[in-house]
Amino acid sequence: MSKTGLIVEGGGMKCAYSAGILDAFLDKNITFDYAIGVSAGSANVASFLAGQRERNLRYYTDWIKDPGYFGIKSFIKTGNLFGLQHIYGDMTNSTGVDPIDFHALSANPTEYWIVATDAATGTPVYFPKSKMKQDDYRCIMASCALPAACKPIEIDGKLYYDGGVTDAIPVQRALDDGCDKIVAILSKPRGFIKKPEGMRFLYSRMCRKFPNTVKALDNRHIMYGKCQQQLYDLEKEGKAFIFAPSNPPKMSTYTMDREVEQQLYDLGMKDFHDAEDRFKKFLI
Repeated sequence: MSKTGLIVEGGGMKCAYSAGILDAFLDKNITFDYAIGVSAGSANVASFLAGQRERNLRYYTDWIKDPGYFGIKSFIKTGNLFGLQHIYGDMTNSTGVDPIDFHALSANPTEYWIVATDAATGTPVYFPKSKMKQDDYRCIMASCALPAACKPIEIDGKLYYDGGVTDAIPVQRALDDGCDKIVAILSKPRGFIKKPEGMRFLYSRMCRKFPNTVKALDNRHIMYGKCQQQLYDLEKEGKAFIFAPSNPPKMSTYTMDREVEQQLYDLGMKDFHDAEDRFKKFLI
């Protein structure tokens, strides 16, 4: 029996693109046997599996000016440039301004995994959906905790950083979990070549308690290239379908421009519709 898996890459505010693709999936009632998300991609997957159309979009447009969302004030107050507890706690909880439908997420039969990085070992960790509880979304916070920009998140006595540090596009994990077809939503355009991390002096100091995380950051561009190549090879074999921004606006991981985010979301919608016929044939 075939098993189709969905991979959603991280990329901070660039993930407005995958928000558009995922809403297009909801519009067309497209489902998957398996889904794995990295960093902001893991949060986007949660809204998708909960069936909450445009919830992700609101987090890239309506809420980005919220004082607890992002910025120096958040960093000074919490040690997090992105207010992870505010975004995935205060706002996302059942009493928040834009809660996740946890019941719907839990009831969805799709197997759902979240990628994080063990701060001590500098290796990827994969949290199952069952690790989350109502109003406890630390797995997603951990997956989004960018080293140096955020403090590591504690879960069961261990500390975790962003999953994109060690498994940015978890193709091998999806294969190991039994997927024979993979749909991947990337946050970077085709042909993107990841360079070595900048500001090593900063992250090596900020993460000095976690030398293995520093080492993983040093080698992140190598890991990323291997993930990319494995995905492209599967595509050539007809086993993977890739959505990647066809004409992305100029922006960074930290862009806080509502108009640009809307453009990126709309591009996701457009790219889906442009590829819809080919995509549906792939899913058969």
